[in-house]
Order: sequence, then structure tokens, then C-alpha cells
Amino acid sequence: NVTGICGGDRWPQSIEEIEALSSIYGEEWCVIDEAARIFCIKICNGLEKPKLTACLQIILPHEYPSTSPPIYQINAAWLRGSERAKLANSLEDLYVENMGESILYLWVEKVREFLVERSQSAETGRLYEELPPIKHGESITDRRSTFQPHLAPVVSPRQVKMILEKLYENKKIASATHNIYAYRIYCEDKHSFLQDCEDDGETAAGGRLLHLLQILDVRNVMVVVSRWYGGILLGPDRFKHINNCARNILVEEGYAASTVRRPSEESRFQLLLRPSNL
Repeated sequence: NVTGICGGDRWPQSIEEIEALSSIYGEEWCVIDEAARIFCIKICNGLEKPKLTACLQIILPHEYPSTSPPIYQINAAWLRGSERAKLANSLEDLYVENMGESILYLWVEKVREFLVERSQSAETGRLYEELPPIKHGESITDRRSTFQPHLAPVVSPRQVKMILEKLYENKKIASATHNIYAYRIYCEDKHSFLQDCEDDGETAAGGRLLHLLQILDVRNVMVVVSRWYGGILLGPDRFKHINNCARNILVEEGYAASTVRRPSEESRFQLLLRPSNL
């Protein structure tokens, strides 16, 4: 008896709202204490995996909705700290925007929207930790030494480790004299790069490879260059081959342009007219 719950004609608006919610949500909507006007609704994100649920418990004051908001509590073991505060702020903002009007349906759907967004965020994070596709480039051979590049998109240090582990499952790559690598990951929230490199015994090769990635201004990518030593020292040429391998696969996979744009004739003429060149 909704009329009895809400105190006769004093709450006609609330009566209609509660009847509507009961009709819309069915078994998910329940009455905890009629006399105290306490209600509860179980809300879920509607997904199988990851499945998130929250229980929104509501107490309706006599002054609701004209001058008082509902008193509420959100029960969810996973909802803590900043996430709980964010959701609470969203509900309170909704009340302020709709002051004096029935708010419960908007609150329920806001909680559901929050659950869906969190699920999608969790799913995105899970996907980011999956092994990215690894591309293998063309080899360069010089005086019996062979260099081959490998490339993969990365968005976390964990993926860097996963890629290395996957590459080392290949016996040929695992037997390389050196597996030099460098990566750059752009952190959107900090507007900065997370980057690192490894020589793997080829002194200074990792730093040179990382410098190439910086010059090309590539992001969210890792390049590994495997070198199989052929018994003949190559001197500085080995660095040239490592970087050429890396540049070639970056171009092939669309991370870098195939050519460096040259200054126009006019700009070159202006350079010649600089005082330092006169």
C-alpha cells in the first residue's frame, strides 16, 4: 500500500515515483521499512564479465522532494576512496540540478552508468596487459653479422617484459649475441614519456637506439634489434646497421615517415643570408 507508506495525500509526487520505480525495476526494487520509508535497489552493470553490483539504500524524508534530498547509502565492497567520493558527488550534483523534482530514477541510472564506465575501464586495463602483436622486419647482413628488428606497440612496462619473454621463446632470437631494445610510452595524465633501453652487451647500442626513437618522436612502441655476431668486428658500422634496422621497421609499421622533409629553396636561401654565414 504505497499510499499508506507515504502518508496519504501529503506525498502524491513520491507515491507516483515509488510506484513507477517498482514497475520499472521489479524485483530489484524492494521496501525495507515501510514506516520509516526506507527503500533499496540492487543495481548492476548488465555485463557478465566483469560483473559489478551496488546496492543503493534510500530514506525519503517527509520534505522530499520539495525541500529535502533523499538520505542515501551505497553498499559495494569494491567501491572505496576516490571512486566512492566521485559517485557521491555525481549524485549530489544531480540533486542540485533537479532540486524540488523526483530524483530517484536519475540516481539509479547514474549509479548504473558509473558501474558500466568502471567495467569498461577495468576491461581496457586488462586488454592493455595482453601480449601486443609483434612484427619482425627484414634482416641486414654485413661481414657475416646479421641484424634483424622486431617491433610491438606498448602502453605499459609490463608489456615490455611480456614482449621480451615472447621473443626469447624463439630459439633463434634467444641465441642472438645481442638483443638490443628501446621503448617509449607516452603518459597522457602526466604529459611525459616513460622510456628506457638495454644494450644487452653491445655497449652504447641501447642508448643510440633510444635516441633514434626520440629523434623520430615515436610513442607507445618498442623496438628490439637482434644481432648475430659473425666473427668479424664491424666497428661503428654496427651502430649504423642497428639504427637502420630500427628505422626501416618503424617506417614499415607507420610509426615514422619514410623521408625527412628538406627545407624549401627559399628557406635555404634565408639560412645562407644569416649573419653567421656571411
